[in-house]
Amino acid sequence: MTEPNISAVAEAETVANETYNYVEPKKAKEKEPSINTVSYTHLFRYVDGIDYLLLFCGLIAAILHALVFPIAIIIYSELVAMFIDRNMGNGTSSTTHGLPWFGGGTQLTNATHEENMQELRKDSVAFGILMTLDSLLMLFSGMTFVNIFNHLALKLTVRMRREFFKATIRQEIGWHDMAKDQNFAVRITDNMEKIRTGMAENLGHFLTIMFDVAISVIISFVYGWKLALSMFFYIPLTMVVNAVVAHYQSKLTAREQNSYVKASSVVEEVVGAIRTVVAFGGERSESMRYDNLLKPALKAGKWKGAFSGLSDTVMKAMMFIVGAGAFWYGANLILYDRRPEVPIPDREYTPAVVMIVIAGIIVGANQLSRTSPFLETFAMARGSASAIYDVIDRVSAIDPLSKAGKILNNGLKGNIEFRDVFFQYPARKDIIVLRGLNVTVKQGQTVALVGSSGCGKSTCLQLLQRFYDPVFGQVFVDGEDVRKFNLNWLRSNIAVVGQEPVLFQGTIGENIRHGNPQATQREVEEAAKAANAHNFIIALDNGYDTHISEKGVQLSGGQRQRIAIARALIQKPTILLLDEATSALDYHSEKLVQAALDKACKGRTTLVVSHRLSAIRHADQIVYIENGKAVEQGTHEELMKLSGYYHKMVTAHEYDDKADELLNESIVHQPNERKKSHDAEDLPNPMLTAIDKNVEFQMKRLNGDVNPSKQLETDTAKHTKSTSYPRTFLRILGWARPEWSFLIIGTICAGLFGCTMPAFSVVLAELYASLAETSDEAVLAHSSSMSIVSVVIGICAGIFCFVQTFFYNLAGVWLTSRMRSTTFASIMKQEMGWFDEKENSVGALSARLSGDAASVQGAIGFPLSNIIQALTNFICSFSIAFSYSWELALVCLSTAPFMIGSIVFEAKFSEKSAMKEKNVLEETSRIATETIAQIRTVAALRREEELIKVYDEEVDRYQQQIKKRLRWRGLVNSMGTTLMFFGYAVTLTYGGFMCAEGRIIFPVIMKIANTMLYGLFILAQSLAFTPAFNAALLSATRMYEMIDRQPLIQSPNIVEQNGNRNGVFKTNALQQGVSYRGLNFAYPSRPDYSVLQDFNLDVLQGQTVALVGASGSGKSTCVQLLMRYYDPDEGKILIDQESIHQDMELKTLRRRLGIVSQEPSLFEKTIAENIGYGDTSRDVPMQQIIEAAKMANAHDFIMSLPAQYETMLGAKGTQLSGGQKQRIAIARAMVRNPKILLLDEATSALDLQSERVVQQALDSACSGRTCIVIAHRLSTVQNANIICVIQSGRIVEQGTHSQLLAKNGIYAKLYRSQSKTK
Repeated sequence: MTEPNISAVAEAETVANETYNYVEPKKAKEKEPSINTVSYTHLFRYVDGIDYLLLFCGLIAAILHALVFPIAIIIYSELVAMFIDRNMGNGTSSTTHGLPWFGGGTQLTNATHEENMQELRKDSVAFGILMTLDSLLMLFSGMTFVNIFNHLALKLTVRMRREFFKATIRQEIGWHDMAKDQNFAVRITDNMEKIRTGMAENLGHFLTIMFDVAISVIISFVYGWKLALSMFFYIPLTMVVNAVVAHYQSKLTAREQNSYVKASSVVEEVVGAIRTVVAFGGERSESMRYDNLLKPALKAGKWKGAFSGLSDTVMKAMMFIVGAGAFWYGANLILYDRRPEVPIPDREYTPAVVMIVIAGIIVGANQLSRTSPFLETFAMARGSASAIYDVIDRVSAIDPLSKAGKILNNGLKGNIEFRDVFFQYPARKDIIVLRGLNVTVKQGQTVALVGSSGCGKSTCLQLLQRFYDPVFGQVFVDGEDVRKFNLNWLRSNIAVVGQEPVLFQGTIGENIRHGNPQATQREVEEAAKAANAHNFIIALDNGYDTHISEKGVQLSGGQRQRIAIARALIQKPTILLLDEATSALDYHSEKLVQAALDKACKGRTTLVVSHRLSAIRHADQIVYIENGKAVEQGTHEELMKLSGYYHKMVTAHEYDDKADELLNESIVHQPNERKKSHDAEDLPNPMLTAIDKNVEFQMKRLNGDVNPSKQLETDTAKHTKSTSYPRTFLRILGWARPEWSFLIIGTICAGLFGCTMPAFSVVLAELYASLAETSDEAVLAHSSSMSIVSVVIGICAGIFCFVQTFFYNLAGVWLTSRMRSTTFASIMKQEMGWFDEKENSVGALSARLSGDAASVQGAIGFPLSNIIQALTNFICSFSIAFSYSWELALVCLSTAPFMIGSIVFEAKFSEKSAMKEKNVLEETSRIATETIAQIRTVAALRREEELIKVYDEEVDRYQQQIKKRLRWRGLVNSMGTTLMFFGYAVTLTYGGFMCAEGRIIFPVIMKIANTMLYGLFILAQSLAFTPAFNAALLSATRMYEMIDRQPLIQSPNIVEQNGNRNGVFKTNALQQGVSYRGLNFAYPSRPDYSVLQDFNLDVLQGQTVALVGASGSGKSTCVQLLMRYYDPDEGKILIDQESIHQDMELKTLRRRLGIVSQEPSLFEKTIAENIGYGDTSRDVPMQQIIEAAKMANAHDFIMSLPAQYETMLGAKGTQLSGGQKQRIAIARAMVRNPKILLLDEATSALDLQSERVVQQALDSACSGRTCIVIAHRLSTVQNANIICVIQSGRIVEQGTHSQLLAKNGIYAKLYRSQSKTK
């Protein structure tokens, strides 16, 4: 159950009237105990017409199935009574009701031995016929209800999945901001499966049990009320124990789930930001954070074991003890009724009656004790459903799928007005972002919003798209409040290009079409041309059909941005919103994209948020926002004259980024450089030639797919691996070494407990035999001694039962906790190339870790102890039976092969489909997770309907998979027990004949029938756990695959080299610093296309080296190779003359490096913890965190937040502006105090003021350190010791700023084009 999520949903709903608080450890404490559940009938809220009929048929079948046991008890008891009566031979035999139907049960008075034996043969035949009919009833009714309930549950949960996904997508963005702990992968996989299990055949089994109990108890009272009454207390006792246990179990389950959901969120967060985690060596601290979140689950799991052990103990012990007491009392009642003075018709208690009464009450109570797992699954289903229904029933404040609202036939003109707008984010009620903002934008104008980072610029764009509604004031479009328009239509008139563009998994063409699904290929290409993306796209092998993975990781920032712009342009919007649209581009791309955007802005109303002057100086109107108010408005010239805020900001930024195409021109001067691009040689325009070549090169790595033969190999490898179950099981046992003491004690107790049942069967047969004794005294003496033995067995059984349940559970809980954390640690060790693969997406890994670990725990606990019990039980029964009569024992065994065969068949069948099912489920979970993670982009592109369709198709596939799996479920499920009943028919009929012929005495028949058939039944039942056990081994195999996978990038084995190493390098360490030597590199996901070709570079210690070049030319790749995210295909990298691949541990290497990247990943921790993350090897003192924040110019804005450094950041740090996130990331790198600082576009997201201060901070940070800087803005690099111009994976120019100017090459032209505007 995932109660914590419920509280998160509830919290989101009540947020309107509740002050949201950042620091909320207390709140978490209070929230925990309140567990919301829905009523069980509410689970069936999606039932319609035909489903009611199905439910009714299922109910009838369940009632019929419930009749099977009572019928069996009656005819079995009648047969035993006949055995006793016919063997005693004196007096009149008992009256019977069932046997006479088929010619048995004739009443004889003082008949001869031969007559009695003749009748016994008839009795046996009648019994055989009745039992066979009973077995058939069992088979067909069982099949019917299992199939009906399974089918219905699947149908309803599929409907629920759809509704839930639809409802989640419909919620407003504010709800998504608030929905902490809404771990989507867990919600949509685990919770839905729990609901399905709670409604499927389990419901049928539960109903059968309840009817069974009622019928058995009624029959007992009808046959002999005195005896029934004396035993009746057993049933309420069972119910009380079950209720108490279930109550605590559900509480503990909730606590356990809560902790797993939180741990799962950590997995999503860490895998999503794996590069950051690895760069700062955060693996250990993340592992600890994960393990700490698992601790409450561990504790709850232990207690759960104790409680379930307790309930089993009471049940089992009481069954033996009550049975013994009742039999002794029953023997007394029979003797009382046997007195000669009681006339035969008045004799109430015969052996048959006593047995029916005792069996009825014990079966009833026993069946009741089986209800607790069902009640638990129902409770889990109710808890899971509550969280899901909360979302489904929540009415979205801003519903994107709503059909309501105005639609103007002649379209929008594009006049915009913000009137007196006050706004605060729902997730941060204590910070007012806009305070009375007034801005007017006329149709067709381009208006730039500028101001310091976090002043509310991007917020204006979000309000215009109606991601949020203002708290006070209004936003007007064409004189109408935006709230009056149809939301979908309004957003279709607005296109957005954001700072961190989000692309979806799929092809490039599909991604552009997201702007307009109806677009033709020609329109797609035109949009791409307008965004300057067409050339790099067609340079790919598959062109527009090239696949990109989650978040578009295989494209460079600039390429992603251009695809996003194409996606915006294809919408042909009336209003265009550009939120830092060119921040990720290099000069060359920016110039072209800016030109494309300028063209796109014509005739459109455009709002631009940018820190770059080139993007805003030509705007019709520039609005300077300070503290949520517009403080200055006017054109660039007007505002410069004012000498106010804007003037101050511009002068802080002493250059203008009027970029030029020159970066690529040099290719023309080197025609022999790369002959591959012959098609480009014919182009007359040297500029186009340049673009084409550069572009063709950059994008090579995007081409090509994995080698098909390799794919085949891995697939076959996977299949061969998954088959070796014994090996996996032995390995699990090996892993459980710390718990061996528990497991050994548990196993011994399980074995002994298995022997209690055969022992009890023998005692029971002796008790029957005692009734055939001739004198009353002998009857009482015999029955008393056997009753005492039974009580002793009962007490032992109770003890064994508790110990085995508790210890097995304990071992399971400890083991899976360890497996979870080891698997998680192993995931974090993998190289980046592994995370680029589709099957290792965030959603898939998170679902795999939570689902697989849970099923492994299931295996080592209950099923394993059950299987051991069954085996000892069977061995014990077998030995007893064979020692008495091998002939009857073999007859008994005749049904065993079928019983076992049917169950093994089911296990095999369900395991095959389980694997397929898991894959389909992972895919649905991936779609859902990706959608919810990118909800803003989904909303802006109005993709809701389309994604719902895609999701529905996946869910259909899932439904088909499960239907296949359930096809034989009903038959196989009923087969095992049916065969046991049939076994009774055969054995006792045959035994009757043997007894009549005097080859065996009747107590022996009873002993053999009871021990063997019960043993076989238990064996068959435990085989029913084999699917769970198999699934667990399958999951364990999958987990071990992750644990065993050796990352392709590892610390070298340094030990053996140590001896000679010191001597060699001491002399050589003249030149310290970073050296790249002859690198060739291609990304693993695109192996055929090299990004770096014969790349050489030396960075001396203490130098700052800047890398400039077109987007995708391989600049960031240099940094990624130095971090060893990837390893080069050829060549090596040296730091202080030591090879990072052979001589340096990964930890040591990364400890020397500090990185600030273009799109920094922050974690759901406090700001102080995020900054302290820079050095995970120690606890960073607060003083140093504050100093680092001051250096990064972040201290002031942090102090302005209510909780200051203790402010909790939301997922991915969404509550901060881009510039604020960037400054925290810089502070994080400063805390590390690295020897080598890597700045990958570190200031691209900052506004001009912050940039200046941060640039100073970075300059001071760089002094005395080796620095590698990647930048598109030349002003940030002109002080570098060496500037390298990279093109097509090689360095084409390098030198200092003045040397490069003197060279008069690419750099010089570029620089001059900028300085003109000074």
